[in-house]
Amino acid sequence: MSDATPTVPKIKLAGVEKHFGTKTVLNGVDLEVAQGESLVIIGGSGTGKSVMLKCILGLLTPDAGEIEIDGRPITRLSTAEREAVNARIGMLFQNAALFDSLSVWENVAFGLIQGKRMKRARAKEIAIRKLADVGLDADVGALSPAELSGGMRKRVGLARAIAGDPEIIFFDEPTTGLDPIMGHIIDELIVHCVRQVGATAISITHDMASARRIADRMAMLYRGEIIWSGPAASIDDSGNAYVDQFVHGAAEGPIRMELRKL
Repeated sequence: MSDATPTVPKIKLAGVEKHFGTKTVLNGVDLEVAQGESLVIIGGSGTGKSVMLKCILGLLTPDAGEIEIDGRPITRLSTAEREAVNARIGMLFQNAALFDSLSVWENVAFGLIQGKRMKRARAKEIAIRKLADVGLDADVGALSPAELSGGMRKRVGLARAIAGDPEIIFFDEPTTGLDPIMGHIIDELIVHCVRQVGATAISITHDMASARRIADRMAMLYRGEIIWSGPAASIDDSGNAYVDQFVHGAAEGPIRMELRKL
């Protein structure tokens, strides 16, 4: 008999459900993410990936089930408790979601100044350093988001996500809208930055090339349920017809696309 203490997952979802009227978006999601792991959730549009992230972030409240971080239930926290949890989380939004009224460095430092009440001079120092971590010169910090290319905006969004050295980072479709070369560069930066801060990462994407580059483990969400999970290296031998169809982008298979009738 082993005396080893079971490892508590960094993030755990148990029986999580979310409904919008009569539509079920999450249908009993069970998922665990280990400390320091990079998990990629794959699945088509409308399968519940973004809703799941919003439930973990507290932007939505599950209708059933529980979500835990470090073994602590987080679905019904007070506002102050929720803010304390979210201070440990970084987020790269799908379209970077930069504030057009702020300079690049102010965007990167936003959470430090507004959330952690850090003095602007110190926050700027950190912002410039994080910009360097994603391959951007200090001069970029003085620019406005409108002056940036799509790839640069993604880099700034990544710098903001890691500015507070978070324990957990979420990536929402990190390569959407980028050409293949820039997408590859962003993926390499994600892997580098996650390892640098020692974070646990959850990414959601339908881009299999990106998923293969950044994942330690993958899970597929289909119709609100996790239908397969396993090491990223085993995705091509999943033995699951739904996963095989999605991975290979095949028109024929058990997944049926819902098309509007003309």
